[in-house]
Amino acid sequence: MSESRVRLHFLSLILLCCVSPASFFTINTDDNSYVACGPHQSQALTEFMNEFDSSQCNLTDPYNGVWCDNSTSAVTKLRLKACLSGNLEPNSSLFRLHHLRYLVLRQNNFTSSSLPLELGNLNRFVGQVPSSLNNLSLLYYLDLSQNDLTGSFPPVRNLTKLFFLHLNSNHFSGTLNPNSCSLFELHHLRYLSLGYNNFSSSLPSEFGNLNRLQTLWLQGCGINEFPNILKILEKLENIDISGNVIKGKVPQWLWKLPRLNTVFLTNNSFTAFDGPVEVLVNSSIVNLFVEKNYFDGEIPILPLSINVFAASYNRFTGSIPLSICNYRGLTVLRLHYNSLTGPIPQCLCNLTSVNLRKNNLEGSIPDAFYLSSSLRSLDIGHNRLTGKLPRSLQNCLSLEFLVVDHNRIKDKFPFWLKALPNLKVLILSSNKLYGSISPPDQGPLGFPELHIFEISNNNFTGSLPPRYFVNWKAANEYGGLYMVYTKTTTEKLSYVDLEAIDLHYKGLSIKQGRVLTSYATIDFSGNRIGGQIPESIGLLKALIALNLSNNAFTGHIPLSFSNLGKLEGEIPQGTQITGQPKSSFEGNEGLCGLPLQESCFGTHAPPTQQPPEEDKEEEEQVLNWKAVVIGYGPGVLLGIAIAQFIDSYKPEWLAKIIGSNNRRNR
Repeated sequence: MSESRVRLHFLSLILLCCVSPASFFTINTDDNSYVACGPHQSQALTEFMNEFDSSQCNLTDPYNGVWCDNSTSAVTKLRLKACLSGNLEPNSSLFRLHHLRYLVLRQNNFTSSSLPLELGNLNRFVGQVPSSLNNLSLLYYLDLSQNDLTGSFPPVRNLTKLFFLHLNSNHFSGTLNPNSCSLFELHHLRYLSLGYNNFSSSLPSEFGNLNRLQTLWLQGCGINEFPNILKILEKLENIDISGNVIKGKVPQWLWKLPRLNTVFLTNNSFTAFDGPVEVLVNSSIVNLFVEKNYFDGEIPILPLSINVFAASYNRFTGSIPLSICNYRGLTVLRLHYNSLTGPIPQCLCNLTSVNLRKNNLEGSIPDAFYLSSSLRSLDIGHNRLTGKLPRSLQNCLSLEFLVVDHNRIKDKFPFWLKALPNLKVLILSSNKLYGSISPPDQGPLGFPELHIFEISNNNFTGSLPPRYFVNWKAANEYGGLYMVYTKTTTEKLSYVDLEAIDLHYKGLSIKQGRVLTSYATIDFSGNRIGGQIPESIGLLKALIALNLSNNAFTGHIPLSFSNLGKLEGEIPQGTQITGQPKSSFEGNEGLCGLPLQESCFGTHAPPTQQPPEEDKEEEEQVLNWKAVVIGYGPGVLLGIAIAQFIDSYKPEWLAKIIGSNNRRNR
């Protein structure tokens, strides 16, 4: 293998020697009965075999065959020995067999020069790591992460050349006792990831033997005290001990490690930094993550080298220090969900990502966004900001995510923001905005890339012209996954900042932890907008949430609503709605109730509504609900609110990407 670092996320891959496929299948199950593979699996197998010359394949060899699961009909085992000749391409149909647990392609004649990186996608393997792994004495890179592997620490005693060991997100258990664990004999190890397993012991003193270690990930390991043994690992650059149960103060010695670059302390119970207020000043730290702890008091004085400072979901008070303007390298600042007061420093306009949501900040938004600003994400919602929206925002041509909701901004609708070619999320709800939201020429609104548009609970008036939604190109198509992000790269690590938003529909406030703009949402509710609902709204094929309630709309529901075929839930009963023909609801397979024949409860009575269970923490709310809500009045349509959310994500903004292939940890 070359330096490309192909990651084998499975153990039972007995691949190497030479290979290629043929057009035969012996379908087996573990109990020796025959079962049909699923149609998609069979098609993938057929296409895989057709990719190779299989004329030399021994069709009678009992070793060869395909095993399918007798409950899911998915291919779980594939053995093709001495059968295939040709290239194993990155787009091979083999990589569509995502349920593979056992793959043998030995003694074939693969002529490609290297293994495709797509082999790393076959990562659902279970069971214990075989002891034969210990025979691979020349191995220097081993990645078994994100599987369902069990047992004690893998047998790696003879892998003395190993410098990269990634065991994250499995079910390994037992202790890290030096008498039973061969880890501490890997003296060349530079990268070690043990996170999200079930190891039961704290870090023994033998960890000091790993004196070449540069990166150490210990997320979610149940650690209850800061591992002091780390103080002698002077080559450490990156440490992650997030998701543990460590209490008290962060030790002062941590910041004296000479090469320290990135530290994750997120989601513990830390209360303070040990030492004087300037304890961090002389540190070499570049990226510091202390979110979801119990830090209080004022924001600490940071080192001049700081690039990313993430301290949301704490108890910091006071104002944002003006000294933050001295950090020339600072690009990402995340202080949301604290108790900060005072104004927003003007220098924050120079950053790439700023999140100050849910504080008590006052004053106006600085009008200091310079031309060609690199700002991509700005969330200052839920503060006490006043004044107008700064016109210099139109200089931020990279801006994708703008959230200013729940403030006291008094201004007209910012048509000038349509100068931003990449704006995808615009949330201005619950301010004192006023006037018309229709362009002066009564044409389309603009904002071709916009997916999420919320202006509810303001004082907007006027009507919407028929072509209002015509050029919302991004919402006219079902898009792929999109996440608003800021990427910060060091020599060995990259960080992706996934923004979160709060969505409000019919009094329900829910946090969306990752912004997925494969859908589109619109909320105009709580204004004084009148006239007819534009027919052009039917062009928004990606629309899954529409709230026009509590306005002054008149007329009929547009016929173009029939183009919105992703609606689900019960059709509300009322004269305006039930009077619509069945054809008005065609294409929405998830709808039920009159005038349709489909009952929302089948043959059972409607379930008794249970009182809602309170969430333990506001930030842990998840998006997992589907509803159709249509407001109506006697003879006149007053509002429409349609909401459907088809996935759930807990708030999470950071994904670490390790190595050149930028694969994200879970």
